[in-house]
Amino acid sequence: MSERVNIPNDWKEKVSNIAQLGGIETSVLDNGSGRGNRIVWINTGSGLRFKVELDRGMDIAEAFFNQYGLSWLSKGGFTKPQLFPDKGIDWLRTFGGGLLTTCGLSHVGGPESDEFGERGLHGLISNTPAELVSIIQPDIRNGNTVMSITGKMLETSVFGPHLALRRTISSNLGEPVLRIEDEVTNLGNTAVPLMLLYHFNFGYPLLDEGAEIFWEGKWQARFPEKASIFKEGNSFKTCPPPMYDHNGFGEEVAFIEPAEETDGFSYCGIRNKKIGLELEMKFKKTQLPKLCNWQHWGSGEYVTGIEPGTNWPIGQKAARENGELVFLQPNEKRKFSIEIKIKTDKA
Repeated sequence: MSERVNIPNDWKEKVSNIAQLGGIETSVLDNGSGRGNRIVWINTGSGLRFKVELDRGMDIAEAFFNQYGLSWLSKGGFTKPQLFPDKGIDWLRTFGGGLLTTCGLSHVGGPESDEFGERGLHGLISNTPAELVSIIQPDIRNGNTVMSITGKMLETSVFGPHLALRRTISSNLGEPVLRIEDEVTNLGNTAVPLMLLYHFNFGYPLLDEGAEIFWEGKWQARFPEKASIFKEGNSFKTCPPPMYDHNGFGEEVAFIEPAEETDGFSYCGIRNKKIGLELEMKFKKTQLPKLCNWQHWGSGEYVTGIEPGTNWPIGQKAARENGELVFLQPNEKRKFSIEIKIKTDKA
């Protein structure tokens, strides 16, 4: 069942400030490698609260439901943005993990070069600071429970791509739900590639030995000849204990054609019966037709990613050669939306 907090009708007699119930708080970090980063804490008042990194593409770092952590954080956490991480695997130096790291906007995959240029791992957008457009607080005195934050980021270059990402992250007071609504626009005068991947990263204690990873659809291992987890007959949807052969660069990835339910959405997530908690993600396959399941069970680096996207992370070059690369024409827009809901088993 989904959890919802019912606000009593007599709350007006008992609440001085709506922040007692929930809302949005902005601040600036003043210590460590993330010093100077603008952040936003969103408290839904339902037990779900999470931190948005304004200077890191409006990605989501820590996220909690009551006492339980939901997201995986890398050892380095969220540092200051590296504005041009477009060489080799430099992107990994500032990969904070978090509930969400956005990859793109014009390249998702490993480092590569061709006649169209040189591209580093997973693109630029997660290292791009946002221009804050609006903050809307809940106003339940006037019947409005919605809280939201909107910002915009640019991936731009003279003579090159000029893409704008406008992102709104919203919740309703009293509901353990967060919504991400993105709009990507080509503001340039030539057609440009669009590659976008939502790198959701789940960690302990939501992710634990015996927890269930759920998604449906046809799948294939990224590297079938090297696969030891993603093989027919294996229980790769049940989280294992730490695997020492995953220390360092050990990992496996499944490429999935997500199944579409009768309501037009695809569903996936993590279910941990030990703590009675489920994180459910839904998105429209018409917007995000591809899905990845990244599994990295290293000691002290225990994480799985469930990642909807416009393409699998094969890079711009391979997607172009396969005829799968999406292009945005001048002034063309594409919209993407994802919803995350926390469910509990009170029993």
